[in-house]
Amino acid sequence: MAKGSAPGAGADAGAGAGVGQAPVPGPYGSPPPGPYGVPGPYTSPMPGPYGPYGTGAVPYGMPPAPQPATSGLAVASLVSGIVCCLPPLGLVLGLIALPRIKKRQQRGKGLAVTGIVLSAVSSLLMGLGFVTGAFSDFWSGVRDGVREAGSSAESLGLKKGDCFRIDLTSEEPVDDVEKIACTRLHEGEVTGRFKVTGFTGWPGIEAVDEIAEERCDRFNKAYAMDTWALPESAGVYYFAPEKRGWKAGDRTVVCGIVTDEDLFAASVRVDETTLDSEQLHYLRTMNSIDDALMTEPEADADEDLGSNRKWARAVHRAVTTASSELSGHDWTHPADARVARLTKDLDEAARSWHQLATAKDADAFWEAYDAAFEGLAREKEVASRSALRLHAVPPADGSEDDGGSGSGSGSGNGGDGGGEKV
Repeated sequence: MAKGSAPGAGADAGAGAGVGQAPVPGPYGSPPPGPYGVPGPYTSPMPGPYGPYGTGAVPYGMPPAPQPATSGLAVASLVSGIVCCLPPLGLVLGLIALPRIKKRQQRGKGLAVTGIVLSAVSSLLMGLGFVTGAFSDFWSGVRDGVREAGSSAESLGLKKGDCFRIDLTSEEPVDDVEKIACTRLHEGEVTGRFKVTGFTGWPGIEAVDEIAEERCDRFNKAYAMDTWALPESAGVYYFAPEKRGWKAGDRTVVCGIVTDEDLFAASVRVDETTLDSEQLHYLRTMNSIDDALMTEPEADADEDLGSNRKWARAVHRAVTTASSELSGHDWTHPADARVARLTKDLDEAARSWHQLATAKDADAFWEAYDAAFEGLAREKEVASRSALRLHAVPPADGSEDDGGSGSGSGSGNGGDGGGEKV
């Protein structure tokens, strides 16, 4: 077999070898015929009405045609028109951008026009604001709100359990307090915080004070349950929002116990987090009697006998309930015997308060008055408190003039600045 000839070819087929000869099959076979019977590689498709690559197409290997740049002045005009403080600048930038866009064949004409329109409207409104004084009032309100926010209860950063130093003699609004460790001498301790709700507008400082005093008194009683451990000068204090702070969104009241004489040398916290079950039950029971005593009417029996008898009935009910709660509890030794003695004293006191509650006239009321209070003398609690490891030294007589726990009222928003003794 001659090299380059097809297998089985005759002599005639060999004439003119190399011209029109079928190619020797390679490993992948012969190339296929062309689309229209023409051998060889495919030809380009017939050009269509838009050329071989279609509309806008770029042949492979050729870079795309450069696009016109967007005008930076047009973008700046739009941004300045949107920003409320820069409308005149946006108007100027837009007017400069339009002729440059046309001259340099740039994009951004729509941005510049939008910036001009927004800037023109904003400039008009700003001019009206200055003429009418609206902007002056607005910025004045912003300044007041920022200034008030600096002295708001929320901004003080006080939370329950924090101890702080404060000048209780100052009548100025409190801008700041010094938080310190409760083991150092301090005037105040935070007992809780809450938000004033239920008002659509500013309710007035009197309404805020009334709410703060009532809620903070409850916080204090729950925080410092052993009222015997408080100094005579201890009272209620709170940080509350004023009108400007209220308009700025401040609704927080921070409550605390303060003293303006005998500073606290340790935390006054005595609650469920520091008491055992026996101590907690005892204080809750006996404090209910104090709460009832504190509701004594301002008008005496000569002026309003009915209100005073109603108050005496409330105290009688609290005393009898306390006796039942104490006797029904299982006490460990030696508290069991001492609490049993106290319950007998309470039963005797209840009889005196019943006489007070059923007095026929003011004279009979006054005759039973002293005996009723003597039945609840603090000294009768000393033994049981000592057995329960509670504070066993009775408060000074001056701190309990109304039979209460020695709490008072004060304000951190420019009020009297200190805890008043009850």
